[in-house]
Amino acid sequence: MGEFDLAIGANRHAGRQLMEQTQYNLLFRWFIGLAMDDAVWVPTVFSKNRERLIEHDAVIEFFNQIVQQAQEQELLSGEHFSVDGTLIQAWAGHKSFVRKDRKDDDGTDAGNFKDQKRSNDTHESTTDGDARPYRKGKTASELRFMGHTLTDNRHGLVVSAVVTQADGYAEREAAKVMINDARQALPGDESITITLGADKGYDAKEFIEALQEMNVLPHVAQNKTGRQSAVSDRIAGSEGYAISQQKRKLIEQGFGWAKTVGHMRQVLVRGIKKVDQMFVLTMAGYNLTRLRNLGQIRPQGQM
Repeated sequence: MGEFDLAIGANRHAGRQLMEQTQYNLLFRWFIGLAMDDAVWVPTVFSKNRERLIEHDAVIEFFNQIVQQAQEQELLSGEHFSVDGTLIQAWAGHKSFVRKDRKDDDGTDAGNFKDQKRSNDTHESTTDGDARPYRKGKTASELRFMGHTLTDNRHGLVVSAVVTQADGYAEREAAKVMINDARQALPGDESITITLGADKGYDAKEFIEALQEMNVLPHVAQNKTGRQSAVSDRIAGSEGYAISQQKRKLIEQGFGWAKTVGHMRQVLVRGIKKVDQMFVLTMAGYNLTRLRNLGQIRPQGQM
């Protein structure tokens, strides 16, 4: 069976699984507007609709409308944010990561990994060419993508989400793009200083300087392990910094929801564009859940 046939089979399998979940999962039915006794779409119809969503960027528009709704309900601060990234396991096995010419220099089979040096320059996955082998912390190196979110500190709602290839620079590069977009979206006086909370992994000189050039106050956790932090003690000693460090932990709730309820721990689609669409759609679902919960805790009579 060729790679094209495998990809088609993979997408059909993903569609079948989602439709099976929708049969009995009330949260899924609520999210897509199906009543308990409504018929669920057949997988082939779902697959065609998914392609249309990707082609017309409908997922991005849907996500942005939810963020706009939160803004209209005054649930966003618009000035204080947090950023983080999470690993997403690709739907590709480690053994699919072989030489691009499919053979080693000595002519042996590409699937023989013994004493073979592998890198992204010389190797790629035959299953998902966009996936990259990556490890973080104590995790094993696996074919992965990296999902990034920017959350508003007021209630932890996701205001930006994107998937990139996994590497050591992706988190900071994605963060710069997302916070710059947030900076540009601010109405009125551009001299307003906004804040960005992040963990120690973002404590790099070039990143801190980039934030300051954008008039973004770096509320990044200081990393002083055998080095000097790029974040000044003056900033780290401020009251706002302490609040940002407390609030940034809300971002983990979104990742946890995405990987359990949203099944984003390992994606069932291939290619960075489809993975990105699934991630953004999942974060839209998370925001809807948060909006529902926030509505329940509001005082009676307050809209």
